[in-house]
Amino acid sequence: MSVTSKHLATFILGAAAGVALNKFIQTEEGEKLMENLKTKGNELKDEAESALDKAPEYFEELKSGASLKLSEVVSGLKEKFPEAENMINELFSTLMNPKKPNTPNVTDVTDVTEVK
Repeated sequence: MSVTSKHLATFILGAAAGVALNKFIQTEEGEKLMENLKTKGNELKDEAESALDKAPEYFEELKSGASLKLSEVVSGLKEKFPEAENMINELFSTLMNPKKPNTPNVTDVTDVTEVK
């Protein structure tokens, strides 16, 4: 890959931006900006750590709320459609234990020849 004038111009602009930023940071306004950025960064870090500490409790609340809602839905379905539970159980039992295709039993074979 060769260096083109486009690559060279990009490099020069990047270097100029770096020099300008360095000069700005050395001014009083630049120091204030850096201090504000550090303060905001520390606030965000503290907020993230706090959220991380609260995460297990939050997910436990979600889990218990979902369980409660699911039990409400199931009880409502049982009241309105009492035969639905049997149908669903049958459906899941067939999905979990599918019927095996009819295959001949090995003991039914009468003519067995040995291969040497």
